[in-house]
Amino acid sequence: MNDIDLSNINITIVGLGLIGGSFAKSIRENINLKNLWAIDVDENVLSTAEKLKIIDKGFINPKFPLQNSDIIILCIYPNLTIKFIKDNINDFKQNAIITDTSGIKHKIVQEVNSFIRDDLDFIGGHPMAGKEVNGFSNSNDNIFYNAQYILTPSKRSNLTNINILKVLLSELKFEAVTELTPESHDHIIAYTSHLPHIIACALVNNVANNTCSCIGGSFKDATRVANINASLWSELLIENKDAVLEEVDKFIGDINNIYKLIESNEQEYLRLYLEKSCEKRKMMKV
Repeated sequence: MNDIDLSNINITIVGLGLIGGSFAKSIRENINLKNLWAIDVDENVLSTAEKLKIIDKGFINPKFPLQNSDIIILCIYPNLTIKFIKDNINDFKQNAIITDTSGIKHKIVQEVNSFIRDDLDFIGGHPMAGKEVNGFSNSNDNIFYNAQYILTPSKRSNLTNINILKVLLSELKFEAVTELTPESHDHIIAYTSHLPHIIACALVNNVANNTCSCIGGSFKDATRVANINASLWSELLIENKDAVLEEVDKFIGDINNIYKLIESNEQEYLRLYLEKSCEKRKMMKV
């Protein structure tokens, strides 16, 4: 992969929100490209990005950048990702690499590959990074530093194109890039990302108003991600419904077991359960 040169390519980012803006800023900071373009519905965001010299040019109409871009990075909602590719399928440059950043993969990869042109290569992607706020103004060029990235290539994905994306992601300071099937991604993320967000929201919604003055660090840590983009996350959870419900069901079972141990004063069994979780947490490389 050392012979892959990114200096003579054009990249377009679709959606200059938190993730798209961070991609643009990180690319500008770390990679010398031929052109970095962006597509967005918000003229003010595009104008700001141009004035700050984060992108070379912004576009409302996607036709020109799509016709001339070697890599397109979609940083928009899952269903909008599918729609955007389908609506503009005839405008993509021949042999272009298309990737996304959505938190679900199976539906997107399956649907896009059902209509994509033979010369195009869609390779799903998911940066394991973010903030509890959204929008271009909250993006920054170091959000991906030492973060994990997941690629979900399909059987039709080209190995050279996968390696091009890996080089790009390495230049953006991601610590590691993992390849998973779209199905494996969705099941793993249901546990490591979707379930924690659900738990955080449930904890916050269970708070009585008169307890706010008694909140300490553990509650703050456990509920940090409850400051959520509700529109995006409701879509993610519904679209990954089967895997999410499976993890929620297992979690409810675990909570019920803890409830029974406390209810029956089984202190020794409770201690063993807590010790088990403590040891498992120490072994996690996070």
